[in-house]
Amino acid sequence: MDARERERYSRQILYRHIGETGQQKLLASRVAVVGCGALGSQQASMLVRAGVGELLIVDRDYVEESNLQRQTLFDENDAAQSLPKAVAAEAHLREANSGVKVRGIVADLTAENIAEILSGIHAFVDGTDNFETRYLLNDFSVQNNVSWVYGAAVGSYGVTMTIVPGSGPCLACLFPEPPSGINTTCDTEGIINAAASAVASIQVAEILKLLLGDHNALHGKLLSLDVWENRFQAVNPGKPAEDCQACQKREFAYLSGSRAAPVTLCGRNSVQIHERKRAVDFGELEQRLKPLGEVRSNPFVFQFTIAPYQMTIFPDGRAIIQGTTNPGLARSLYARYIGA
Repeated sequence: MDARERERYSRQILYRHIGETGQQKLLASRVAVVGCGALGSQQASMLVRAGVGELLIVDRDYVEESNLQRQTLFDENDAAQSLPKAVAAEAHLREANSGVKVRGIVADLTAENIAEILSGIHAFVDGTDNFETRYLLNDFSVQNNVSWVYGAAVGSYGVTMTIVPGSGPCLACLFPEPPSGINTTCDTEGIINAAASAVASIQVAEILKLLLGDHNALHGKLLSLDVWENRFQAVNPGKPAEDCQACQKREFAYLSGSRAAPVTLCGRNSVQIHERKRAVDFGELEQRLKPLGEVRSNPFVFQFTIAPYQMTIFPDGRAIIQGTTNPGLARSLYARYIGA
């Protein structure tokens, strides 16, 4: 470190668990933030300010005005231009710390591109909005022995767990199958920024411990919290599940693409999402989406219109999203309003 870096990180260096040696480790590290929404934008900001050497930001979405209430990296100008979140984040973070190499990648992380995008990463943190991508990250983590920190937040509730391959359970041990039915999302249930901030802060603390090699300081729990109801819980996740497909059998279904929910172009200006089999309750869906846009349904199909998009959902979870030919955007819309 030079004199300027010592001054920039002086308060962090004073912290007894980091010191100058620890700061040098951080400056030599490479971290990825996958998903740059409510969690990811705060994760990215904290990691850059903490002085990680290189930060990769992967996100498929763009900035909207409704993001600004909780996604702290963005401003009104970003929303007005509908900038990709990865692009806007890179620009703002370069201004925050020019000494960190920040790279934004506008992409939908898939089985086909994950190995190339996350090559050489020392650890990564979950800022995604769907379980499909989380299982993909978990497969990559176990196969490549790269630690990561799972997290999610909606409403006033949040949850997080740190996965260290070979030293405890992986995500698939705790959740062998994705949640069934309709899942809550920020776009249907809302979210307060304090919940996202709380989860992101815990996630970043865990990433710093991993980068510093201080594994004894990891909390080792499945943490959940509700900042409105004042509930905080730490559950011991136990040992790895003996029949876990990922960390025990080493069958990486999501990494191979066999468990992914593919999307295909479907006619003019529309994308079809072939979701896993999941029962969709049209009545429940109408109750959740009616305040957000136009809905209509019959026993065979449910339609939700929120300009300029129209979503046609079938009872088995399949959907056609009209108004785009971008598979990543279609997946994002599906995750927002149906859940994933």
